[in-house]
Amino acid sequence: QVQLVESGGGLVQAGASLRLSCAASGRAFSTYTMGWFRQAPGKEREFVATMAWNIGSTLYVDSVKGRFTISRDNTKNMVYLQMNSLKPEDTAVYFCAAAARGGTVTTTRMYDYWGQGTQVTVSS
Repeated sequence: QVQLVESGGGLVQAGASLRLSCAASGRAFSTYTMGWFRQAPGKEREFVATMAWNIGSTLYVDSVKGRFTISRDNTKNMVYLQMNSLKPEDTAVYFCAAAARGGTVTTTRMYDYWGQGTQVTVSS
C-alpha cells in the first residue's frame, strides 16, 4: 500500500514557475514507477510525466517538453514536478500516481495509487 500527498500548487501568472511535490508513504517506494497527471474542468485526466523506479527513464507529454521536469528522491520518498514557463492551458488539478511495475507508464489504468491532487491555476 502506498499513500501519496501532493503539495505546491497555487495561482501564478503566465511565465512563472511552480514546483509540485509528492510525498509517498509505504514500503518499497523506490520500486514504483511514478507519474504526474492533470485534469482540467470538463476534460479527462491526462498524462503529464513519468519516471521509472531506477530514475533512468522519463517521458513527457509533448505539450510540456522543455518546460516541465520530473524528478524523484528515493531516499526521501519524494517525487517532484518542476514547472517552468507556465501557460494558462496548464491550469488543472495535478495528481501524483504510483505504478507497481517497471519502466515508464503513461496510461491512467496502469497506475495503482493516486494522490488527492493539487490545484494549479495560471492566469494570462
